[in-house]
Amino acid sequence: MSSQWFNSIGRPQYIVAPMVDASELAWRLLCKNHGAQLCYTPMLHSSIFTKDSKYRKEYFTTCYEDRPLIVQFCGNDPDIMAAAAKLVEKDCDAIDVNLGCPQSIAKRGKYGAFLQDDWTLLQKIVSAMSKAVTIPITCKVRVFESIDKSIEYALMLQNAGCKLLTVHGRTREQKGPLTGIASWKHIKAIRDAVSIPMFANGNIQCLEDVYRCLNYTQVNGVMSAEGILTNPALFEGVNAVSWEVTMEYLDLVQKYPCPSSFIRGHLFKMFHKIFTFDNNNEDRQLLATAQNLDDFRQVCINIRDKYLPFHEGRINFQDDEGITRRGFDLILPPWICQPYVRISPEEHTQKMEFLSKQQDCNIKRINEDSDGNTISRKKMKKLRRYLRRPNKPDAQSNRVREICANDVCPNPLGAKCVHQFCKKCCRNKCYEEDRFCEGHGIRVYKPKIAKEDGDINET
Repeated sequence: MSSQWFNSIGRPQYIVAPMVDASELAWRLLCKNHGAQLCYTPMLHSSIFTKDSKYRKEYFTTCYEDRPLIVQFCGNDPDIMAAAAKLVEKDCDAIDVNLGCPQSIAKRGKYGAFLQDDWTLLQKIVSAMSKAVTIPITCKVRVFESIDKSIEYALMLQNAGCKLLTVHGRTREQKGPLTGIASWKHIKAIRDAVSIPMFANGNIQCLEDVYRCLNYTQVNGVMSAEGILTNPALFEGVNAVSWEVTMEYLDLVQKYPCPSSFIRGHLFKMFHKIFTFDNNNEDRQLLATAQNLDDFRQVCINIRDKYLPFHEGRINFQDDEGITRRGFDLILPPWICQPYVRISPEEHTQKMEFLSKQQDCNIKRINEDSDGNTISRKKMKKLRRYLRRPNKPDAQSNRVREICANDVCPNPLGAKCVHQFCKKCCRNKCYEEDRFCEGHGIRVYKPKIAKEDGDINET
């Protein structure tokens, strides 16, 4: 069955990873426009998804052009995971179980990579979901330090009913500044052991990396996360011009709205080399405070106007003439989308040790005043806060705020709310009456029924 299903979705090789606050519909369609063959939704919390219609409406939106699509859920209750799967069964091609999230929130909620030690529970989850729906259940996992245990883990999931496995070649301890290099050796060993289709994840920064991974591991497809966030044209084998691809993304956002925080995050990543130059600080600040599409478009226009003459060759670009830049030497011009390269875990450890020593020295210096008198711990903390934010006023402003238009609500109204409500009341009003509010960044549209002729289907 797994091979037949995999053939039915076109045997995809280029896959966009599930990323929280970064795999929304507009971004998925942008990546599809530039070579991606399969996308995952962001991780959805199964318990909230089954109980909260607002959560479903806001975080799961799709359309005809979004297929093939895999919806990813996290959770630790087999029955709830199965119920969540039933709700999206008709709107996707498979449902994925997140067994790879290494963040602290996953540890507190006991999901993601923190389920990899409870194999009995995982078998129940995969089995229950497989029985509840008619489409395949897939799993995205991280590896163990031991290759043999990683293989045993993969075979357990396959036997439980998993029809496709995505293996991220890092352990759950490899995250943030300690991410390091993913082990393709682990991925290759698992590929040789399992019989179901398999994707590899890790170390993908350009199309050449995709080819190298496919050749070495012999997996069916390769997934990219960080690499495609900085260059959504990665699977086309080109480095996109930043203002062109960001404007294309904003056009998609206008058609398929998403929260401003998602947009801001994407633009920061695509412009990350541009913002290493101090003469772009104003545009960086505009992007940091932008609340509507016009503001986001203005950032793109400003950067285009500034760097288009260099891109077209009318002016020679030299980053060492009168322009201060933070960061490493550039191989590509800064206005071209390119990978973000992390420092190694060893370099990070050395850096943190150095900063810790510096901080200890600073604390000792602040412990005494100019006359050599000892300062109390309480006064020292106050002085350190003041040194960090010397321009912050001591007292809060006494200005009077207008009250929310909802008679029973005592909260102050939002300064830019077109309905004269506080954010909570505005959100409820928008969902009840299918309104939108640019001031609060809330957009709600009536769902449309999916049709076989390719009409948009929003859930």
